[in-house]
Amino acid sequence: MIQQDRILHLNRRSAAPGDFVLYWMQASQRARYNHALEYAIRRANDLHLPIVVAFCLIDDYPEANMRHFAFMLEGLQSTLRELRDRNIETVVKRGSPLLQIPEMAARAALVVTDRGYLRHQKLWRAQVAERLNCPLIQVETDAIVPVESASRKAEYSAATLRPKIGQVLLRYLVPLEAIDAVAPRISLDEGTVDLTSVAGTMHVDTGVPPVTGMSGGASEAENLLTSFLETKLPLYDQDRNNPAVVRSSRLSPYIHFGQISPLYIGLRTHEREGPGVESFLEELIIRRELSLNYVHYHKQYDSLSPLPAWARATLNDHAGDKRPYLYDLDSLERGETHDAYWNAAQLEMVRTGTMHNYMRMYWGKKLIEWSTSAEEAFKTAVYLNNRWELDGRDPNSYSGIAWCFGMHDRAWSERPIFGKVRYMNARGLERKFDMKAYLTRINAEGVAHHATPADLPTS
Repeated sequence: MIQQDRILHLNRRSAAPGDFVLYWMQASQRARYNHALEYAIRRANDLHLPIVVAFCLIDDYPEANMRHFAFMLEGLQSTLRELRDRNIETVVKRGSPLLQIPEMAARAALVVTDRGYLRHQKLWRAQVAERLNCPLIQVETDAIVPVESASRKAEYSAATLRPKIGQVLLRYLVPLEAIDAVAPRISLDEGTVDLTSVAGTMHVDTGVPPVTGMSGGASEAENLLTSFLETKLPLYDQDRNNPAVVRSSRLSPYIHFGQISPLYIGLRTHEREGPGVESFLEELIIRRELSLNYVHYHKQYDSLSPLPAWARATLNDHAGDKRPYLYDLDSLERGETHDAYWNAAQLEMVRTGTMHNYMRMYWGKKLIEWSTSAEEAFKTAVYLNNRWELDGRDPNSYSGIAWCFGMHDRAWSERPIFGKVRYMNARGLERKFDMKAYLTRINAEGVAHHATPADLPTS
């Protein structure tokens, strides 16, 4: 079922005579549980035309490096195989979608695309829409509840968004039927890129190596999901915040690259029972869609501008407070501070491309304490997160970093540097968790991944 509020016409062009229907795949890089793809197939069948899926490989994609590209390319290879198995022609073009999509669309009756939430993704779609002589139709498929259907304004917190989503969730938490493409598959001589060899020819930052032990692709994501549901979900409610153990699904990189559908994850989880179900769905739906709400309604989501007035005021009031430690970017990136727990979190990210969710909060809070200003701390957090995390450059990333500075939170007791922004410290970690076990776990992962920029502190 494809709800009408997922569908948005981005221009006012009329359908044109064409040889095929084109699906410009960008954010949702999968062949299953993809509303945009299924909508394109339906339109193609209605017009008795074949469908073509096009993907643009962009060397200078904002802040992307070899770690991101390696993971994405692994996923794309399996996605293209699945699409061809569904009788769908695929084309991978090298270069900007602003040039490649209009060129391909010259032969298309209409173009369908998925939805992106970040600034550059919105801009691409708007600019492509203007350059086409046929319709460009956007279909939202990476939100369970479409952003505007969940709320028409920027939400203050999860507490204000939760009841709104709760009222409509069951309308959207329904299976998506896959249908066959009826017309014979068209064969295009478009000079499509060979994904098995293209990585070596890309002009991207190679200073961040690919991770080992985690491969991209829908099948990998589905295996992780099955393992999570069977072995981790029963304990998720009690252990999800404990950094000494790994109870998270580790699906966030796959969600970020669109290799698995949040709807599919939600349906698989919803059919289970136990306290972990509610906790996980809270993270998958409410917290994630609060992040989509954040970047959609705040144009300057990558700055301190969207912070509530109380947070901006209190950080400004304490801007002149003396910092106990100040670290430069290089020391932070190498995990060379006085704080063994922070260093471990940073090195986990550098080595594995992920960081435990609870430690992400602590990691961000300490940057406030160790930077000359809140603005510098925010900039550093965005840089490190987007550079090293596989799921960086994502609405969740920007929203999570902003939370460390008071976004989607309330005022707390006043203290130096932080003012009324929530504070976290090492003693708090030690009261709640076995932090020696956390350091041991990270050290073991470092040995396994062989990508350590500095020795891991053990005390």
